[in-house]
Amino acid sequence: MQRPPHEDFQLKETKPHLGGMKVTGDKLTSTYDLVEQMQYLYVRVVKARDLPGKDVTGSCDPYVEVKLGNYKGTTRHFEKKSNPEWNQVFAFSKERIQASVLEVTVKDKDFVKDDFMGRVFFDLNEIPKRVPPDSPLAPQWYRLEDRKGDKVKGELMLAVWMGTQADEAFPEAWHSDAAAVSGADGLANIRSKVYLSPKLWYLRVNVIEAQDLIPNDKSRFPEVFVKAILGNQALRTRVSMSKTINPMWNEDLMFVAAEPFEEPLILSVEDRVAPNKDEVLGRCAIPLHMVDRRLDHKPINSRWYNLEKHVIIEGEKKKDIKFASRIHMRICLEGGYHVLDESTHYSSDLRPTAKQLWKSSIGVLELGILNAQGLSPMKTKDGRATTDAYCVAKYGQKWVRTRTIIDSFTPKWNEQYTWEVFDPCTVITIGVFDNCHLQGGDKSGGARDLRIGKVRIRLSTLETDRVYTHSYPLLVLHPSGVKKMGEIHLAVRFTCSSLLNMMHMYSQPLLPKMHYIYPLTVSQLDNLRHQATQIVSMRLSRAEPPLRKEIVEYMLDVGSHMWSMRRSKANFFRIMGVLSGIIAVGKWFDQICNWKNPITTVLIHILYLILVLYPELILPTIFLYLFLIGVWYYRWRPRNPPHMDTRISYADTAHPDELDEEFDTFPTSRPADIVRMRYDRLRSIAGRIQTVVGDLATQGERLQSLLSWRDPRATALFVIFCLVAAVVLYVTPFQVVALLAGFYVLRHPRFRHKLPSVPLNFFRRLPARTDSML
Repeated sequence: MQRPPHEDFQLKETKPHLGGMKVTGDKLTSTYDLVEQMQYLYVRVVKARDLPGKDVTGSCDPYVEVKLGNYKGTTRHFEKKSNPEWNQVFAFSKERIQASVLEVTVKDKDFVKDDFMGRVFFDLNEIPKRVPPDSPLAPQWYRLEDRKGDKVKGELMLAVWMGTQADEAFPEAWHSDAAAVSGADGLANIRSKVYLSPKLWYLRVNVIEAQDLIPNDKSRFPEVFVKAILGNQALRTRVSMSKTINPMWNEDLMFVAAEPFEEPLILSVEDRVAPNKDEVLGRCAIPLHMVDRRLDHKPINSRWYNLEKHVIIEGEKKKDIKFASRIHMRICLEGGYHVLDESTHYSSDLRPTAKQLWKSSIGVLELGILNAQGLSPMKTKDGRATTDAYCVAKYGQKWVRTRTIIDSFTPKWNEQYTWEVFDPCTVITIGVFDNCHLQGGDKSGGARDLRIGKVRIRLSTLETDRVYTHSYPLLVLHPSGVKKMGEIHLAVRFTCSSLLNMMHMYSQPLLPKMHYIYPLTVSQLDNLRHQATQIVSMRLSRAEPPLRKEIVEYMLDVGSHMWSMRRSKANFFRIMGVLSGIIAVGKWFDQICNWKNPITTVLIHILYLILVLYPELILPTIFLYLFLIGVWYYRWRPRNPPHMDTRISYADTAHPDELDEEFDTFPTSRPADIVRMRYDRLRSIAGRIQTVVGDLATQGERLQSLLSWRDPRATALFVIFCLVAAVVLYVTPFQVVALLAGFYVLRHPRFRHKLPSVPLNFFRRLPARTDSML
C-alpha cells in the first residue's frame, strides 16, 4: 500500500510580482517580464586625468575605491600613470544599501600605506534612474576634493545611476553581494554565462578491404583486423575470414565527432600473431575536415588510402616510404541523424546534425529563474554551514548558468533566458548546484560542485502563452533515503508562433528520417550516447569559466540506466497502474454478468442487441463515447506542469538495503568474489529488464494521456479526430469501411513507406510519466 505523498514534496503555485505585470510608468523590456525587478546602484569608473605625483619620482600608482556603507570595491591599479583608464563597473544591491552617500576615492598604491589623492561624493537621493531601452548614461568629469571638501588637482570620469538586472552592465559588473570573493578566477566562477554544446556528428567508417599487405612472418596465413581510433574512442573490425594478403571485411564502425574537429581518425591494420600479441602492418591518419558529409542515404564514393609502415632504425621510428599497402574505405560524416547525447525520455532537441535539414522554429520558450527557498547547508566555511547556490538550465544546444549567490539559503537570481523551440515534445532541465570554486577554484581538480536538485518540464504539457509560476521541490536521493534540499521558484512561458505548424509536428516522426531508413542498433546507440555525453562534458569543462563534468553528467542523466531495485519496482507499479483500468473494466463486466445492478444489466442487453442488429453503429458509438469522455475530462485537465514525484519513483518507501544496493559502486564493492560476480551479472541483466518494463509502461501511459489533456494540443487533435471519425463512420456503410481497412492493411509492399505512419508518430509524441520520475 502506497502512503500519500509528503505534503512538502508537492508543487506550489505562486503569485510573484513579475516585472511585466507592474502597473507603473516604467518602460520595461519584454526580456525581463518573467522575473521580479531587482534594483542596483551602478558606478562606472572610466578614467582619470592630471593626477598629482605622490612618489619621490613625481609619479603615482593610482586605483579607485568605491565605497557604500560597509561595501567597498576597488579597481586594478596602474604603475606610474597619471592618466589611467579602468572602465570598470560596480553594482550595489539596493536591498542591502545602508548608507545615504556614495564615496568614490582615488588612491595611490604604496608599500606601507596607500596615499589619499582625492574623492567625489554622491547623495543617493540625487542619483538618476535608468530604465532600458533608454541608452546608457554618459559618464562625466568630476573634480576631486580633499578631506576638507576643497578642490584639488585631478579629475575622475564617472557615470552613476540606479538600474535593474536588465541593464547591459549587469553581467560584467563587480557585485557587492560577492564582495567576499577574491581574484579574477573566483569572480569569473560566479558570473552568469551562456554555453553552447559542441556540434556533434556521427562518423561512419565502412572498412571494405586491404591490398598487398606484407606480414612479418611469411610462413603463416595472416589473421588481419582493422583498428580505428578517434580521440578516446577505439573500435575494431572482426578478423577477416579471407586469410590472405588481400583481406576483406565490409564492416561499419560508428564514432561521434565534435566540431571543431581536433583529432584525426587513425586507422591501423593489425595481424594477430598470438592470442595477446598484435603486429601493426600499416597505419594511416585521416583529418576529419577532409571527409565527405552526407545529408541522406545516398551512397558516397569509396577511396583507397595508402598505409604507412614504421620501421625501427637504430632505436628511432621512421616511415618506410617504399611500403605499397593500401586500404579501401568509405568514410562519411552523417548529417541526417540526430546525435543522441541525452536520455531519449528527456530529449530537449531532436533536430538532425546538418543545419540544411532543420525545419523552422514553432515558438519560443522563456524561463525566469526567480529564487530558491530553504536550501540545505551544503558545506562548512569558517566554522559555519553555508551554501553558494547557482542554477544551470539546459534546452537544445544552449546551456545557461546563473550567477552564484554567495552564502545564502534563500538566493534571489531573477534572471531570464530564452530558447527557440523546434518541437513541443521536448524537455527543459533546470538543476541547482553549490559552487565549490569561489576562491579561484581548486587547482588540483579535487573539489566538485555539489548537486542540490533538478526539475524537468515537458513543453507539450504547457498551455501556450500562459505564464506558469510555481515553486518546485528539489528532491535528491541519498543512501539514507529521499531528501528535500529546498524549493526553486520558476516562471515559465511557452509562446507558439504558428498553431498549425505545431499541430502538424504531431504527425511527424520523432527523430530525423535517417533513424528509420538506416536505423542504428540499440547497443550502437548506447555506446554512441556514452561517447557523446563524454565529448559534451569534456568540451564544456574546457570553457571559461568551466561548466564542470559533474554538472553536465547530472543534467544529461548519465548513469540512469544502471540497475536499481527501486526503479525496477517503480516501473513495475507503473505497468500495474496502466493495467488497473483494464482490470476495473473486467470487474465491471463481471458485475454486469452477475446482475449486481439489474437496471445497468438490462441497459447493456438492449445496447448489445442494437449493436448486433445494426453493426454499422459499433465504431461510431465507440468513437463518440471516446469523444464524450475526452470532453468530460476537460474540466479536470491538469493545470500545473508535472514535477518530481517521490511516490511514483518509490523513493520515499525504498528499503535501506535497496538504497545501499543502488548507491553501491559498479562493479560492487561488497566482499567475496563469487558474490561480486553474481551480483554484477544480476544487475546488468536486471538493468535491461528495467528498461524494457519502463518502455512498456511508457506505451501504456501514452494511451492514457490521449484523453487526459496532459498535452492539451494532442488531446484536442484526438478528440476532434474522434468526432470526425464518428460522423464519417456514421454516414459510410460499415461493409465499405471494413473492406477499405482490410485492403489497406493487406496492401502491397510497393505502397508501403519506410517511415512510421501518422498515427504511430502521433502516439510516440504523447507524454508519459517518465518526466515525473526521479
